[in-house]
Amino acid sequence: MIYLDYQATTPLAPQARAAMLPLMEAAFGNPHSPHRMGREARAAVELARDRVAAPFGPGGRLVFTSGATEALNWAIKGIAAPLRATRPRIVTTAIEHAAVLDTVAWLATQGHEVIVLPVSAAGIVDLDAARAAIDGRTALVAAMLVNNEIGTIQPIAALGAMARDAGALMLCDAVQGYGRVPLPVEACDMIALSAHKIHGPKGIGALWLRDGVAPAPLLHGGGQELGQRSGTLAPALCVGFGVAAQLMSARTEADAGHVARLFDRARAAFAGWTVNGGVDRRYPGNLNVRNDGLDVGRLMAEVRDVAFSAGSACASGSGRPSHVLEAIGLTPAQAKSSIRLGFGRYTTVEELDRALSAILAAAERQKEWA
Repeated sequence: MIYLDYQATTPLAPQARAAMLPLMEAAFGNPHSPHRMGREARAAVELARDRVAAPFGPGGRLVFTSGATEALNWAIKGIAAPLRATRPRIVTTAIEHAAVLDTVAWLATQGHEVIVLPVSAAGIVDLDAARAAIDGRTALVAAMLVNNEIGTIQPIAALGAMARDAGALMLCDAVQGYGRVPLPVEACDMIALSAHKIHGPKGIGALWLRDGVAPAPLLHGGGQELGQRSGTLAPALCVGFGVAAQLMSARTEADAGHVARLFDRARAAFAGWTVNGGVDRRYPGNLNVRNDGLDVGRLMAEVRDVAFSAGSACASGSGRPSHVLEAIGLTPAQAKSSIRLGFGRYTTVEELDRALSAILAAAERQKEWA
């Protein structure tokens, strides 16, 4: 099968897998135990932490979590809930991941005021609306760096500056952007990450916290992670994350060039289709396109040897239309005629060409039989 669904998950890097194996075999110690096996596991965890945190520089700490969903829930609830009486407002955007939107929706039922900012047809947040919404009653501003469905890059630096001026904190969901586009660290107070989006293992993520920022715990127990997050860490997952992060840093330019070439090739192949979202402010590893009238469900059934998406993986099977495509102004019919292709480090030109030929041929057959 040709894999073109990099926004859903990425192939595990061979180097990450090789680094993980010893910690799942002989070196299986609990990193919180004081004996030699525990200390060795702890050392491996701390090296991984340093590798993942390297792009952030000094002035913060990185806490491992079970994934970005936990990191985002912890950041949002842990900051907003204690401030509900004095700063009840949470500001976010209409194209955030469900881990953010569903969390703030739940907080709204608990007495918080939630402002969801609109975006343009290009998929970029309305900064005038943001400026009007972020005020002295705001506890938190939450926005993603790179959108998981349409790949657009948000002006995090501008949002972070507004948050700081208002005395609020800035949370950035950098799951799709970490290692791929510059991280706006200076503008942020908290940044959520996920290993399996950068060729690391599933089941582990992280929350970077600026010094002095301490969200209330989401999980209570032993406080194993720097006294802030409870639960026994999985050293193998931490190590896999660390090696994947190290590779992303070492291969930034090579990966970016490869992905840009794949994007140009794919966009040219879909010349008669419409790109969803803007092209100028976009991570090129994501191509979301539509062909009005296309039956995407039928298309995916016909092109079974290519893994691609009709929307975000998190919404697949839920019956819910894409809230991102709706937010940029697409009708339900247009959203249902859209596909998302995601490619990256391990996608070859030959694979991409074969996949594009198969998708386009199936789409053309639909038109002929219509």
